[in-house]
This record gives sequence, C-alpha cells and structure tokens, in this order.
Amino acid sequence: MLMIQKWLNQHNELYTSATRHPFTLSIRDGSVDLSAFKRWLGQDYIFVRAFVPFVASLLLKAWKESDDDSDIEVILGGMAALNDEVSWFKREASKWSVSLSSTVPQKTNLEYCRFLESLMSPEVDYTVAVTAFWAIEAVYQESYAHCLSDGSKTPEELKETCQRWGNDGFGQYCHTLQNIANRRLEKSPEDIISKAEATVMRVLEYEVEFWNMSRGET
Repeated sequence: MLMIQKWLNQHNELYTSATRHPFTLSIRDGSVDLSAFKRWLGQDYIFVRAFVPFVASLLLKAWKESDDDSDIEVILGGMAALNDEVSWFKREASKWSVSLSSTVPQKTNLEYCRFLESLMSPEVDYTVAVTAFWAIEAVYQESYAHCLSDGSKTPEELKETCQRWGNDGFGQYCHTLQNIANRRLEKSPEDIISKAEATVMRVLEYEVEFWNMSRGET
C-alpha cells in the first residue's frame, strides 16, 4: 500500500473531519449561513496570499532536490492557477460585498499562515513540503467536489465556488501531487517519513480549525 493511503486509513477520522466538515456539508445541503460563507471568503483570501510564497519556496526546493524534472512543471502549474485564484477572490468578494482591505486575519488563520511560513525554511525537506502541498489542495478538492456530487442541494450562487476546487481537472492535479509525494516518500528515510506524516496531520487539524473559524466557532 502506498504511504499516503496508509496514513489516510490510519487517520481516517481526522481526514473525514477535514473533508466532510459541517461548513462544507451545509453548502452541499443548502443550509449554509451566508455570513459564514462571507467570513470564509475574506479569511481564505488572506490565506491564499500567504500560500503563494509557500508554493514559490516549494518550486525552489523542487529545483534543488527533486529526482524528476517534471515536478517543477506540476508545481509551476499550481503557481499559475494561484494568480487566477487571487483574481477570483477579488471578484467574488465584490459580488458578496466583502471588503478584503478591511478583513482582519483571525487567530486560526494567522497560526495556519505561520505554519506555512515554517515549511518555507530551507531546513524543511522537499518531500515534507510537497506532501503538505498535496494535503492542503486535496482537502479543498474533496470537500468541494462533494458539494457538486449526486444529491447535493448546493445553492446556485455558490456553485461557482464549489466548481473552482471540485472540478475534475483540479482533482487530477491533486492526484498528480499525491503521486509525487508517494514517489518521494517511497525513497525517503524513516525520519523524513515521520516528519511528513506529522506535517500532514497538522495540515488536517488546521483545515478543521479553519472551517470551524468560518462558522464563527473558536
């Protein structure tokens, strides 16, 4: 069994908490509190802006440490998508009358952004960082794809948001990232594997906390 699947089996409860959270489930069943959605929108915009330098640092790690040149092209594709994503957040915020310039990052968001920054350190192995990248992207892909799957009652005005991360193309991209992470983990010593697993668990915990924050929970 590949390493990531093994972890997901072992930590299934935490993974499910991140990918089937009450916040995204409320979007799926149409009961979402729009004030919670707007809170998520403003906070996630702040997070995405911190995510950009993390992905840039990952690109540098791939250039220095990867055993496969195609990794750089995959990560570069993610960087290009982030440019479009930042623009999308601005348009969406305007549509929902969310003032991004006056949105203050909440404690959970600040902590998650600091965690991202810690992964940018040159001391953090490429394998650990790329596995974290996969986990962050996969949570959104799984969460929002579920909002579009059979039986969903996602409000029409939120379908574009769900489509952004829940589409098949992004799903394929996440699968490619997972393959990169698994390839690296297969060749890594035990200490790197342990660090990567702990990092993925922390990502999942932060994702749960971020969804909680969006719902107004502390």
